[in-house]
This record gives sequence, structure tokens and C-alpha cells, in this order.
Amino acid sequence: MLKDSATEVTAVFEEHRSTLFGVAYRMLGRVADAEDVVQDAWLRWAGADRAEVREPRAFLVRITTRLAIDRLRQVQSRRESYVGPWLPEPLRTDLGGTAPDTAERAVFTESVTLAVLVVLESLSPLERAVFVLREAFGYPYAEIATVLDRGEAAVRQLAGRARRHVEERKPRYEVDPDRQRDLTERFLAAAAGDDLDGLLRLLAADARLVGDSGGKAKAPLRVIESADKVGRFLFAVTRSVPAGLEFSVLELNGGIALLARLDGAPDAVLQFGIVDGRIQTVYIVRNPDKLGSLAGG
Repeated sequence: MLKDSATEVTAVFEEHRSTLFGVAYRMLGRVADAEDVVQDAWLRWAGADRAEVREPRAFLVRITTRLAIDRLRQVQSRRESYVGPWLPEPLRTDLGGTAPDTAERAVFTESVTLAVLVVLESLSPLERAVFVLREAFGYPYAEIATVLDRGEAAVRQLAGRARRHVEERKPRYEVDPDRQRDLTERFLAAAAGDDLDGLLRLLAADARLVGDSGGKAKAPLRVIESADKVGRFLFAVTRSVPAGLEFSVLELNGGIALLARLDGAPDAVLQFGIVDGRIQTVYIVRNPDKLGSLAGG
């Protein structure tokens, strides 16, 4: 049984906070939404009857998951009217947190990549919860069934359906960070040198560009397709870069990315999906509501 002191209650919650945020972010794809869910979980935890809580971690994950499902159902209707393509909010993954040891890191971080989070958007809230708990955190089916108040057989069916859906739809991007960094730096060099041919050589023939502005910044409102169109769009953009714009390379969502800052404030995030040594997909996030968490990094 837990001690009922405020210090102990806070300490137990803080011990599991990173896991709770990891669950909520994978469920919602937004840092702010995930933080709101974790805060709501804290309020539930602070007001819980200690005599009824045998396993704090199980209790906290159950509350967080259910709160995230409720929040996801609310935001899904808003996303139907979202202006332009929707991308997850970029998340720094080079600062520690919930990632396990190196041997398991690749499996763990795959569930937080932009490409996978986009695919997870097409799952039902229950399917997404099962996928996150099973694939990212390794929860047994029986425990997931308790979290969701469903039978174990039903949970296994949800897990199988979600896994097949994700496997069929997720892109097969290269995950080697050295390859990612090399192509990212070559992209920067070509852009800085006004080298259109150099940009085009970096792109796969069927390259795509997905821009997320939410209608609050300049970005394409439709997906741009083909190396020629993507390359020429990027070339035009880089030739009109405003004074005071600076780029830095960092790790976001388990992969190498570019963060553009204008006069010190986050202005855009670019990340590349790489296949066979070339850029297959360019992700650009410019919605200012999705860049706030990068302001201090």
C-alpha cells in the first residue's frame, strides 16, 4: 500500500511520467495534447484512494490510455476540417526520456516516427491504443485487456488488425542515422549553393513533399509529387530564404531532421524519408502551434 504523503504521491507519479507521456504522445501525435492528458492523469492520481491502488504503474497507464482515447475521439473531428495535410507535432528524441536500452531502441522509436504516426491516424482509437501498448511498450495482451476493459480475445483481434494495417501502409525508410545525416547535410549544401541539379540528384524519381501549415503559415496545401516538382519547389523556397533564418541538425521522432529558426524562433522542421540512398518523402512542419515545444531546444 502506498504512503499517503504528498511527497510520496508526487514521487511515484514522476517515476512514471515519461512512460505516460510516451503513451499519450503516440496516441495523439501532439505534444500539447499529450501533456494535457498527463496532467489530467496526475489529477486523477492525486485524488485516488491509495487503498485501492495495488500497482501504481498499471493504474497510471490505464488512466492515461483511457484519457488519451477520449481526447483522440474529440480531436479526430477537428482534424477532418484541418487546412492542408496533417502531420504529427515534432518531438525531440535525443534528450533521454522513455527510450529503452540501445538494443531495443530501433523497435521503440519506430512507433514515434512521423511516417508511422501518420499511419496510426487511420486506426480507430481502440486499435491505436492496443498497437501503442503492445508494439511500443511490450504490454502483454492480458494487461492491455485490463487497461481497455475488454476481453483478451478481442484485444488480440484488435492488435492483429492494427499490426496488419500499419505493416501494409508504413513506408520502408532507411533508419541508419549516418545515412540520414549525410543526405540532410548534402541537401543543406545544395540549397545553400543554389544548386538545383544537386537537389534533384538527391530525390527519388517518385519523391513526395508533404507540408503541414494548418493554414497558419506558407506551405503547400496539397502533396507535391515527382522529383522535378519537389526539387523545383524546394529550390524556389531556398532562394527566397529571409535574412535571419538559421538551420540546425537534430534528432526528432527518432530520425535526423532540420530545424529552421527565424530570428531565434522555430519557423519550420524538415525531415526526410530515405529509400535506396535517395529522398523519397520530404516532411515539412510549419504550423506554429506544432513548433512551440522546440523553442527552448
